[in-house]
Amino acid sequence: MAIVDSRIVGQSRSTKIFYAIVRGLVVGLCRSLLRLRVVGLENVPKTGAFVFAPTHRSTIDIPVVSAATRRRMRFMGKDSIWKFKLIGKAMTGLGAFPVTRGSADLEALKRCIAVLQSGEPLVMFPEGTRHYGPEVQPLFDGAAYVALKTGVPIVPAGISGTEDVMRSGSKAIRFKKCRMVIGKPIAAEVPGGGRASREQIAQLTVTLQVEMQKLLNEANQLIR
Repeated sequence: MAIVDSRIVGQSRSTKIFYAIVRGLVVGLCRSLLRLRVVGLENVPKTGAFVFAPTHRSTIDIPVVSAATRRRMRFMGKDSIWKFKLIGKAMTGLGAFPVTRGSADLEALKRCIAVLQSGEPLVMFPEGTRHYGPEVQPLFDGAAYVALKTGVPIVPAGISGTEDVMRSGSKAIRFKKCRMVIGKPIAAEVPGGGRASREQIAQLTVTLQVEMQKLLNEANQLIR
């Protein structure tokens, strides 16, 4: 599949309308049922691409993240979803783009880069899978890599309360209050416009982890 696949980049007028409607409903439900409050909305860029990097404690984090901006944010989804045409179209409209499950990480990263180069924001959970507790786990370096590769900032965020809304292995949803705290953008530029070294990627990843921990602490404090 070519990187320029329409499911990966670009969005039509109808897609924008569909996303706006669904997002409005989702955010409305989060604010009313989960008493979601977001701090730091002013830190989210109004234009241009960026990597949105929140902590990850529950599947509920995905709809919660949509409250960060009215702009459509993109995220990875299993390519098998797109085998069903209508479902695939809906997922594309909601911001997902296909990544082959079990494929090399490089393929997924290339698709993330294509999204950012198209000018859209991209959601990446640097912790990888869901984790629990108040400590941010060691991060994967994918977010730092694609940010440095494209020169876009990383916007860190801490989300608290979602692990009590839907726990791992459970389909039940409990209406607990949630908070999301968004931090200031972290610049991701290579001096001189050259290629990022492993050391630069590692350093940016450490910086990101420190900021995510601060924001998660703030979000947890707001819950208490």
